[in-house]
Amino acid sequence: MSRLRQNRPASVVLGVPAVFGWRSRLAIIVAGILLVSWGGPAASAFWGSISSGPGAVKADSVAQGAKPATAVSGANVTVSWTASTTAAGRSVTGYSIARYSSATGGTRVTATGGCAGTVAGLGCVEAGVPAGTWYYTVTPTLSLWQGSESQRSTATTPVTDTTAPLAPMVTAPAYVNQSTVGSVPISGTAEANSSVTLTVSGAGAAPVTQTVTTLASGVWTAAPFNLSAFTDGTISSSARASDAAGNTGPAGTATSTKDVVAPTVTGVQLNNGAGKTLGIAEQTDSVKLTFSEALIANTICSAWTSNTTTQTQSGNGSSQVLVNISAGDVLTVSQAGCPSLRVGSVALGGNYTDTALTFAGNNTSGSILTWNPGAKTLTITLGAGGPGTLTVAATPTPLPGYAPAAGVTDLAGNELSTTQVNSLAASRF
Repeated sequence: MSRLRQNRPASVVLGVPAVFGWRSRLAIIVAGILLVSWGGPAASAFWGSISSGPGAVKADSVAQGAKPATAVSGANVTVSWTASTTAAGRSVTGYSIARYSSATGGTRVTATGGCAGTVAGLGCVEAGVPAGTWYYTVTPTLSLWQGSESQRSTATTPVTDTTAPLAPMVTAPAYVNQSTVGSVPISGTAEANSSVTLTVSGAGAAPVTQTVTTLASGVWTAAPFNLSAFTDGTISSSARASDAAGNTGPAGTATSTKDVVAPTVTGVQLNNGAGKTLGIAEQTDSVKLTFSEALIANTICSAWTSNTTTQTQSGNGSSQVLVNISAGDVLTVSQAGCPSLRVGSVALGGNYTDTALTFAGNNTSGSILTWNPGAKTLTITLGAGGPGTLTVAATPTPLPGYAPAAGVTDLAGNELSTTQVNSLAASRF
């Protein structure tokens, strides 16, 4: 009996005999992957699965890196970029950063510091970048594959200056008063085009800070400060300059005195001259006005120039001090050789005369106007003239009153009220 033999056709799939099973086809795919991988990191194409079948594959590629942006802080350069994907939408696993010394061509320099190796995020900082102008690139990577290098960034020039700016000059007002406390100007000079950080501090409140940029001339001006929250006393202004390289220099300082309390009249006293008759207005009698604090001398008499030493006005001719007592017993001062004179008026409180009187005289016999900043007193001494024709009795002793002239201020510039203040202590000439 003869044996039957079954013949099987030799089919060919993609040029490969059908006798090759799925294991053989997988081997061919692996070989293809190896061929691509032999291209090393420069190869941008790779194979990836597109279905669950054991032999189903397709080619994918890593896209070109995005052009990076840069920012400089001294010798440190921050590099940032947008995310890259493959053509099929896969996320890349990292990026390599490099820089060139020219916009085109040149030698590729691998970035260092925080930008060295493979960076997983979308930004890094390369510290201590050498002097020069640099153009950065980003190359996306995925496993053994990498995309094309990005376009180069705009020119980036780190600053390698290590010299700190000098201490700024700070100009602040000597006094802060009730009219200026809400808008206090502070200015100064520092290194040109530097950044000045100004801190103002004092008792009673937290410091306030402001940062300004100097002009090319080095001048800087802060926006006016509201210092109302600080208590009266010393206000300190401290400024430090930082240059473009990030170097910060020592502080420049200035101090101000905050005083927002207006001066007041604390005493009005009439004094009888030595050896003179009590109750009569006559030569060498005087009026002593006392204040709560020292005043600016030239706001009383513009001829006075010192706020620390006793100032006196007397003389003859056009510089005579004229003390006038009206028929209504109100004392005023005129002339006195002061281009601007602000004394005000004294209500004597007693009937010394029924006609107007003038006390003047020349030199030693003249009337005298004296400001004593230490004692905080303004004294008006009657010179030759008069005397009054009426006598004021001891009982009841009068209570004189004083109405200051407008424009008299304390050292801080707070103005003395013009409202009349009556003495609590009785006195007479």
